Amino acid sequence: MGKSKKTFFAFLILTVTLTFGQGKTSEIGFISDNDLYTSSKNDMYYTNGLEIFYRFLSKNENPKINKKVTEFRIGQYIYNPRFINKEAEYVSDRPFTAYLFAEAGRSFFYQSESVLKTDFQLGFMGPNALGEETQVGFHNLIGYKKVYGWEHQLHNAFGIQAHVMYAKKMFPSKHNDFIDLYFQSEGRLGTIYTGVSTGFMARFGFKRLTPIYNSNMYHASVNSEAQPNIREFYFYMAPSVNYQFYDATIEGSLFNHTNPITFDLVPLRFNGEAGLKYRHNNFNISYSFLYRGRESKGDVNDTNRGYFYGSIRMGFLLR
Repeated sequence: MGKSKKTFFAFLILTVTLTFGQGKTSEIGFISDNDLYTSSKNDMYYTNGLEIFYRFLSKNENPKINKKVTEFRIGQYIYNPRFINKEAEYVSDRPFTAYLFAEAGRSFFYQSESVLKTDFQLGFMGPNALGEETQVGFHNLIGYKKVYGWEHQLHNAFGIQAHVMYAKKMFPSKHNDFIDLYFQSEGRLGTIYTGVSTGFMARFGFKRLTPIYNSNMYHASVNSEAQPNIREFYFYMAPSVNYQFYDATIEGSLFNHTNPITFDLVPLRFNGEAGLKYRHNNFNISYSFLYRGRESKGDVNDTNRGYFYGSIRMGFLLR
């Protein structure tokens, strides 16, 4: 073999090695929440959510931290009363409203397998959040029932939110390849939501569990090093207790007392989440079932109750 051919094949091998040996340092994807993902008859309270995200690996020089991840996202949440038909237009147990926001956050994944997530949001609640246009347009598109009552929606309010979540691995000395348990707590402070939650998260692997700092559980799939033929597939559950001090989507804005329909909070709630998460190389997908305890005291008939919805997440890892 001539020298030129040897040089060419060496260059080709080096190119292939670098191409397939590089890590995937960013991820783009979406989250879609809807109560129709659990039942065609269940369409109430938190009725729809859509988020688009982009996250990437950040510089890290702390030996105690496995990786830092920066994330940006935009999203919209839409809220309705239990009944949205014409006959129930003036019988309400939750205000019509929406929340539209932009978010920036940073996550810290420690070598000890603890996780710290922080984020900050700016947005709008009320007509500026375009909830009526989104819901009415979607219902018209799929031929679903007409929505009545948006003329009574909450007034505009500016949203500033901060959020922090910390998860700590329980019983780290008793390692198990297919089961792990985390204690997690989080808090939200702002002009739209203020509250705290605490509970547990457990993973039950159908395959050997990936360490949490590389897992899609808390969105840590991005990595500077190549992860050839990596797979995750597990069931998880996360029960929690929530104490909500304030919720503008139920009580109206702190700075505007002219809203047509508002309700008092039920501050102490039980929440639950369970689902399946899967990853194959550069593709992440999950389905979650979420239950939320009774949030407001409703109207004079006190019809408000706990509810549930489904969440679909999909992400693609990029170089």
